[in-house]
Amino acid sequence: MVRASLSLVHPTFAYIRPIHTSSQLFKLHHLQSLGVTVFQGELDEQDKLVSCLQQVDVVISTVAVPQHLEQLKLIKAIKQAGNIKGFVPSEYGNEVDRLQGLRPFEDALENKRKMRRATEEAGIPYTYISANSFAAYSINYLL
Repeated sequence: MVRASLSLVHPTFAYIRPIHTSSQLFKLHHLQSLGVTVFQGELDEQDKLVSCLQQVDVVISTVAVPQHLEQLKLIKAIKQAGNIKGFVPSEYGNEVDRLQGLRPFEDALENKRKMRRATEEAGIPYTYISANSFAAYSINYLL
């Protein structure tokens, strides 16, 4: 996501978890060397998150699957910031409103549905991206 943003010559910001290891520090320096403005913090730090969001107009979330509902904090901050023109929540897998699955897959789908409904109810302009779980890879693998 960062490389794509930079390749389109967009000012690029990243809100990342606090650095604790040398490996993470290396990644931080790499992002900064590319020209990314990096903020460190947790999604629980509402004031810090809002302050960062007030400096951008589009938010692309890449929160990992087990933490999808953590984006509810991001939605709250986006609404509070009041300046976001577009939000892409982290749910790049399936078209969750048209799919049903067996547990535990259905639980993940339900979390993504909750994110969608919260985004819509907050009145935030959004775009959902569905890659259908990289269906081409699965089909090739299964065949």
